[in-house]
Amino acid sequence: MAGPLSHVRVLDLSRIMAGPWAGQVLADLGADVIKVERPGVGDDTRTWGPPFLHDPSGKPTREAGYYLSVNRGKRSITLDLDKPEGQAIVRAIAARSDIVLENFKVGTLKRFGLDYESLKAVNPKIIYCSITGFGQTGPKRDAAAYDFMIQAMGGLMSITGERDGMPGAGPQKVGVPIVDLMTGMYAAVGVLAALARRNETGQGDYIDLAMLDVQAAFLANQAMNWLVSGNAPKRGGNRHPNIQPQDVFPCADGFIALAVGNDGQFAKLAEILGHAEWSRDERFATNPSRVRNHPALDPLLRAEFGKRTRVELAAALEAAGVPCSPINTVPEVFAEPQVQHRQMLRELPHPTAGRVPQVVSPLNFANAPLAFDRAPPLLGEQTEEVLREFGLAPAG
Repeated sequence: MAGPLSHVRVLDLSRIMAGPWAGQVLADLGADVIKVERPGVGDDTRTWGPPFLHDPSGKPTREAGYYLSVNRGKRSITLDLDKPEGQAIVRAIAARSDIVLENFKVGTLKRFGLDYESLKAVNPKIIYCSITGFGQTGPKRDAAAYDFMIQAMGGLMSITGERDGMPGAGPQKVGVPIVDLMTGMYAAVGVLAALARRNETGQGDYIDLAMLDVQAAFLANQAMNWLVSGNAPKRGGNRHPNIQPQDVFPCADGFIALAVGNDGQFAKLAEILGHAEWSRDERFATNPSRVRNHPALDPLLRAEFGKRTRVELAAALEAAGVPCSPINTVPEVFAEPQVQHRQMLRELPHPTAGRVPQVVSPLNFANAPLAFDRAPPLLGEQTEEVLREFGLAPAG
């Protein structure tokens, strides 16, 4: 396979979203990712539908859209980890792998002899990443976790959603499983950092990654706003807490997301709206003054936006260099000429459906280009192939 990680093998014992997302990132980068699944059942997300992929006759396959979003580029093998034969095969593959990803409950893989210390014994250079809801230590270490609850527990929902007193007010989750995705990204960064260190020291490593820690980490500017001010951030709808005007504004025929980022852009916005004097008004001339005087500025902007269509206004703002966009639906995203030019949506050959659509990696390498030629695998599709490569007999 192509890509900068074509020399790397990953043993992926994870399922659902966070671990598989990390595995897909590594597979996109060219790593040989061997996904271990339960016989007959596989990754839970295979059944998380509808929707399901359809074959050429229109009959649903066994692959849900959820599963197809996080398993591109991998090879699937089925093993029963409860049995010594399955455990022996995992150890044999780990002995010739660089990275292990797993998201079992704390202590589960130790019972199977597949924890870090056990696999380190057969491969001292192994890089092993354990992904759990709360980490390997602490009072909640044994508790189960899902993205939704961590968005709540980790504070994200307290700052996401319309503000109190407004229509539709209340906490909201993000529209994609953002904690899972960010945990997967941190996992990929972590194992690659350990791989870089191993190249220098010859030592493997163990990474303990918790979803709640990840959520706390990417509270980012909102956490720091509280730390420096003592004021707990609140839901603000689409309004940015530190930069104005950044919000969603209704036009005559829809909505525009406006993202003014500096005083120069605000001056251009004011001119386009026919109120160049706003940029000279001491209440609005600088970003700090606009944040402080948001209650005065906001209705002025809304009145002017409401007089124009979103296409008309977006074209004028874009021409002036003021960042904005109509709010696209998901189909509109992939109809966007820029997205099409960048070839973010592609189709890969699929053994039962013929073709499967895939939203591919955004990474573009000049000297090690990525290749997207392996669809998310059928359950156990490469079991015989992988076992043969490792000189192993099928498990029981």
